[in-house]
Amino acid sequence: MPTHLSFDEHLAGLHEATLMMSRYCTAAGLDVDVPPCPEWTVRRLIGHQGMIHRWARAALRNETLDEAATEKAGRSSSHPVEWLRDGAVSLVTTLVETPEDAEGLVFLHDAPPARLFWARRQHHETTIHGVDALAASLGRLPRAEETWIGTTAALDGIDELLMGFVPRSRSKLRLVPDEEPVTIAVRTPDASQSWTVHVTEEAPDAVRHDGPAEGDLVIEAPAVALYLALWHRYDEVESDAWPWWSRSAIR
Repeated sequence: MPTHLSFDEHLAGLHEATLMMSRYCTAAGLDVDVPPCPEWTVRRLIGHQGMIHRWARAALRNETLDEAATEKAGRSSSHPVEWLRDGAVSLVTTLVETPEDAEGLVFLHDAPPARLFWARRQHHETTIHGVDALAASLGRLPRAEETWIGTTAALDGIDELLMGFVPRSRSKLRLVPDEEPVTIAVRTPDASQSWTVHVTEEAPDAVRHDGPAEGDLVIEAPAVALYLALWHRYDEVESDAWPWWSRSAIR
């Protein structure tokens, strides 16, 4: 399955993530640093996420967007959090109005049709950047239990990351000279499903398993902690695989 969640569940997740991101951005303050994103302030985080919402809406409508100008508009807005929410509302309206079988841009492997793809992608995009806002308000990376993220959403996010992002041709998760191929198993006690990522000189090969995966290296944790750790938003999951995973440059 290319997604664990329905279209409506992804919309609900996007709504909740936008609400939480808005809340934590307000609590942190616009000029506060964002711990998971070096050199970013909350204002820049808002500009980025608001631009991404508008970019996704443009993709669904087969339109182009001046990304740099849009992000600048968000950063310079007199009410950046409202600007963020406005973009999310417009995106959701477009998602709801888009036919279920509409064709459109998708850019990940193992992707569902465009309407569901963008609902899913923006659910997780906004969730991860909502965690960034939470980190800004705390002044540190949050613990898994401090987030609002549920197990089912986390499992879906892990699957999107491993099956969608990791195998792309631009992936930097590759061997360096004199290294032997390695297989990373990704597991969680919260589900029977697991994954393996085969790292070679080429783009990684990701495989979904209905059962516990085995590998040369293992990353294993409860689903929410695993989701955050794979996105580099959590640093309390121990694994010998992290030196390899850090090459992925997935932020």
